[in-house]
Amino acid sequence: MNGLIIFGLLIALMLTGMPISIALGLTVLGFIFGFTQTPVEAVALKLFTGIEKFEIMSIPFFILAGNFLTHGGVAKRMINFASSMVGHFYGGLGLAGVLACALFAAVSGSSPATVVAIGSILLPAMVKAGFPQRFGAGVITTSGALGILIPPSIVMVMYSVSTNTSLGDMFLGGVVPGIGLAVCLGITTWWIARKHDYPRLPKASWGTRWQTFLASFWGLLLIVIVMGGIYGGIFTPTEAAAVSAVYAFIVAVFVYKDLTLKDVPRVLLSSANMSAMLLYIITNAVLFSFVLANEQIPQHLADWLIGMGLGSITFLLVCNILLLVAGNFMEPSSIVLILAPILFPVAMKLGIDPVHFGIMMVVNMEVGLCHPPVGLNLYVASGITKMGITELTVAVWPWLLTMLGFLVVVTYWPGLTLWLPNLMKSM
Repeated sequence: MNGLIIFGLLIALMLTGMPISIALGLTVLGFIFGFTQTPVEAVALKLFTGIEKFEIMSIPFFILAGNFLTHGGVAKRMINFASSMVGHFYGGLGLAGVLACALFAAVSGSSPATVVAIGSILLPAMVKAGFPQRFGAGVITTSGALGILIPPSIVMVMYSVSTNTSLGDMFLGGVVPGIGLAVCLGITTWWIARKHDYPRLPKASWGTRWQTFLASFWGLLLIVIVMGGIYGGIFTPTEAAAVSAVYAFIVAVFVYKDLTLKDVPRVLLSSANMSAMLLYIITNAVLFSFVLANEQIPQHLADWLIGMGLGSITFLLVCNILLLVAGNFMEPSSIVLILAPILFPVAMKLGIDPVHFGIMMVVNMEVGLCHPPVGLNLYVASGITKMGITELTVAVWPWLLTMLGFLVVVTYWPGLTLWLPNLMKSM
């Protein structure tokens, strides 16, 4: 009964158009003061202890690093390198977009940032080269979603905080699926381009490829520093985030010189605004999780589902449907912070690996970023292309279907996610 009251309050507030973060907070306060005897002191204590986790500190640092690289010229150099490597295949600039998005995702951790950084440069170039605008928009909108799957990923940090899953294992678990999805999106791009005989770039010489690699070297080196530092035991994921922020500042201001010191306060303010918004959502989600745990709602749900004889295969199918539906109304951070504390205990009782379950959730979030009505990547791409959301929705369908097919693979093939984390543990 209490569960129905909690979710009834939350849905009612969300239907008014209220921001999800505020709806969460009001739901928690309304339920606590109206239906429980929980003292106010316990709420205040949980409010502060819930966000003092060390991993949360990585969020503002990864955001800051991504903003330095987005405002700098790192994206343009990565596009040039990607074009020299794959531009001579069918749909060359489209394939370069997929590869550039994958590379930029590995240094930014944000899907919207990836769409902005790569799309604002590549989409006009694709139209000028003779590609239909719909084709370019479809490629960049969906490939930009790799920003939350290829580590480092801010959404993975939130899942780790919500479920106490190792953030290092989550980052490792995202590597192979991230590369796999990039390959699948690339194959879809190539197939469409070959079918319609879209333009191809002249094949670049190895000398040109080497020059473009050297030009993008300092940006690409961040991938090695972050991932190598974490798994080489040099620093933790949170410390890696701080290192990446300092490194991105040095590269953007002193190496590439795309930013001046006068631009730094603007980047810092933008990063602070975004960090404050996410931390506010996390704070309210922590309170929401506290109420759920206090009322033992996840445990009751787990016992009920297991009592019904629901196995892991059916449970994962139900989770996918629920997450895809949630993607119609909420953005990834909110979905993870609300649903992970509810679904995670059930997954653990059914013997599902926490890293596998987390990566499955992240791939679901990627799909949600690319379809209406609240697909954030669609709105970012709309701002770049000036295309309507309906037209963009039609444009992304071939790649969106590819992502749905890949979601099925990730869901029912745990080895794809767990191979690399298990390999690293055995070494």
